[in-house]
Amino acid sequence: MNLDKERERLSQTANLAGLQRDWKVPEMITVNLSNENPLQEHSIHQCALIPQDLVCLELSKAALEDTRLRNGGVPAASSTWGSEGQVEYFRYGVENGVEPLIINRDFHRIREGYKEISEEFRHFHRLYHDRKTGKYIKIDDAGNEEVVAVVQPNQIDIRLKEIRQFLAVKQMFLSIRFDFTEFSERSLEDLGIASDSCSDLQSDSDRLMCWTHHCGNDISESRKSFSMLMGKRLIKPLPKSNSGFGDFAEQGREYVEFIFDVDENGDGICHTCDPDKLNDFGKNPDAPFYLTPIHFSKKVLDKYYNEPGKYTVQDSRVSCASLWGMKIDNHAQDKVCVLFRDLCHLPYTEQLHWRAHNVLPEGGVSETFYGRNVDGLWMDSDQPDLLFKQHYELLQRACDECLGWQLLKSLGPGDEYRLKRIRVPAVDEESDFKDLVSDLTSVLIDKSLNEKRLKDLIPVAQRKEIKRGINLLESVLTSRSIAGSERHIRFLRSLWDLRTTRSSAHPEMRDDKRYERAAKHFNLDNLDRREAFAKILEQAVEFLEFLTGVVRSGKLNDKNGDGC
Repeated sequence: MNLDKERERLSQTANLAGLQRDWKVPEMITVNLSNENPLQEHSIHQCALIPQDLVCLELSKAALEDTRLRNGGVPAASSTWGSEGQVEYFRYGVENGVEPLIINRDFHRIREGYKEISEEFRHFHRLYHDRKTGKYIKIDDAGNEEVVAVVQPNQIDIRLKEIRQFLAVKQMFLSIRFDFTEFSERSLEDLGIASDSCSDLQSDSDRLMCWTHHCGNDISESRKSFSMLMGKRLIKPLPKSNSGFGDFAEQGREYVEFIFDVDENGDGICHTCDPDKLNDFGKNPDAPFYLTPIHFSKKVLDKYYNEPGKYTVQDSRVSCASLWGMKIDNHAQDKVCVLFRDLCHLPYTEQLHWRAHNVLPEGGVSETFYGRNVDGLWMDSDQPDLLFKQHYELLQRACDECLGWQLLKSLGPGDEYRLKRIRVPAVDEESDFKDLVSDLTSVLIDKSLNEKRLKDLIPVAQRKEIKRGINLLESVLTSRSIAGSERHIRFLRSLWDLRTTRSSAHPEMRDDKRYERAAKHFNLDNLDRREAFAKILEQAVEFLEFLTGVVRSGKLNDKNGDGC
């Protein structure tokens, strides 16, 4: 055994240095720790919220003394000494102004106990608990997820930023109590350490910290000496002005500059989207008018289409769950326009995303956007992806009203994103085209056709002869004498063949007869992938219109009614 290393360990130098380290606001801080090794060390961190008027008392002694929490920080009711029949309720088990950040749950050893973060703290920051990982997640204004706390059986870490924000609004301090005990198989005499040495209370005013260090001999055969480092370190609140809550939430908000015009050299002219610095009918007359359309590449929407669980792109709108939403003009083939005033409502990180796709203005807004917002007209979009989703909803509504069941079932868990992701791709990429063909096929055929209900529309004697999928739909339409179904069935078969054979990017599929039929049907050899998928969507819209008409005609009712 190296005596120098043993002396160094019992000196607690490393543990003390770790506790005195400067903590940065973005890092995770250990606020609760129970780590036992009977032959070497035993360390405990506990913490509590301390009122400002108890800070001096807290730092006056290394032991817990009068600022400790009793009963694990859970509510308690007890009788006051000397009073008969009077019971007082203590929300945190004591009435000294101290509150728990971590609560010890105990169930009398009948059920296993555990520790949890204060519900008030969790609710204040609206933390989502991922029970599988023990992580608490905060969702910011832009919809980004950040891990704020991690709860493990023997350790709880919380990010310092959220701790100090919580302290700021409560006007309290957080006291972290520590107790490090190191054991050695050698006696103090063997190590050359004075027996039963104990330091006076030490303090570090810059870090709001106090501690004592004590060494002694142990009577155990395997542990002949020990060293104990005991103390507290306090975390002060952020200034209220920096808390980011209440009246201070909007202070210091940043705004991005966007290109709104072009100078004589063809270079873009920029201006901030800060609403207080735009021309609002005479206010800031030298600034751009707040209704000026700002132009963006259509690729700006790919981020939102590719995360359909978080974002939704609709006709004239993009949104992030219930966090934010913005009116957009997405009725052009190659660009998206947004009114200058609307960009200011985006979180700063989202403004940066849009700025990266900002392009020089060319032309104006679409006829659809202009007609709706300036002329006040009721106008449908002419973009096939927006029309597809509109007619999909119309079909769903017709089925509800006329059939009581859906001809195209809603996609199940794990596939519901496919409908939201369908759009005309922003770039001519084979991979995007392939994925979109797969999504469209799922929405219209293999994961959606209500085969059980369709079979019920075929005489029992004929059901065994009918195959699934497109053949089943074709049989129903034929048996019900529905005219004009042939070209829509051809469309479905061509789409299915295209998805099955993937694409011409796979050489082994180029000679496949199914791919040749699909490529000819959709004119793939003469169109780029953006144009090709737009044409596919146009046929999909016609198919949905056809189905809606069939449903409303009553010809799919059990008794072939007269319509809906």
